[in-house]
Amino acid sequence: MNNILKWLLQGDVSIQYLTKKYLLKESESDLQILRKRIAVEGWGKRFLDARSANGHWGRGFYQPKWISSHYTLLDLRCLEIEPVEPIMETIAMIIEQSKAPDGSINESKTFQSGDLCVNGMFLNYASFFGFPESELKSIVDYVLENQMPDGGFNCEGKTKGAKHSSMHTTMSVLEGIWEFVKAGNQYRVDEVDKARKNAEEFLLMHRLYQSDKTWEIIDKKWTMLSFPPRWRYDILRALIYFVDAGLPYDSRMADAIDLLKSKRRKDGTWPVQMKHPGQVHFDMENIGTSSRFNTLRALRVFKEFELLF
Repeated sequence: MNNILKWLLQGDVSIQYLTKKYLLKESESDLQILRKRIAVEGWGKRFLDARSANGHWGRGFYQPKWISSHYTLLDLRCLEIEPVEPIMETIAMIIEQSKAPDGSINESKTFQSGDLCVNGMFLNYASFFGFPESELKSIVDYVLENQMPDGGFNCEGKTKGAKHSSMHTTMSVLEGIWEFVKAGNQYRVDEVDKARKNAEEFLLMHRLYQSDKTWEIIDKKWTMLSFPPRWRYDILRALIYFVDAGLPYDSRMADAIDLLKSKRRKDGTWPVQMKHPGQVHFDMENIGTSSRFNTLRALRVFKEFELLF
């Protein structure tokens, strides 16, 4: 374990910060100087330097994947960079330019309402970076209005009349509403908590990746480790949500945790198994190689659930 920690602490400054925060449990006050470095060196600086003079990344809010403002802000949130001025300026621009009449953040001019998955991701990084609650209320309203009877969410619920929730959308919305609550926001908090519990139950009902009727794997891609996950669901992303939300171990996570354990390499690391096709500013990690992000996240799961590996 000491060798793995040493290897993690040799990574990008964001990995150093996250390792000390989540695995070594150092206090935030002791990590302030290290966190400030994320914006001025390594991956954080490279992302910030890719921002255009017009205040956006890529061609604007959502295009192209994965170098648009939306997905770049999601990457920066994953690094847990501080809410520096360029980030806050771009989020404010998105709210000003992309809010639909129904209060959702609309990434498309084709539909009147925004994609539910995109709204969950936006709520995630906007809340994480401390954007004012008053600007996020309509997005919370939109999310709550679109929860499905089975407890989850589906971005095709309105546009295509979907009857069953999507693991992808449910995961993005869960991360968003949890980040909204974690930031200390109180707007409709009881309803948000109830929505979270129902959505969490939806994931657990499927044992994080299995049919709730046959227990067969729904999609093998969900069992493969990627980073960044973008909008796509996978078992490690789900497990990290439960860890981050401080929820206790549930026996319905066992199959996913055993699968995660089986992916550990002989050297004690976890790999990047797949990438989601699209343009990138740069590759943080490469397929087939040991991944500091996935290793850090996997170790968090085992540490927080007090499981042996």
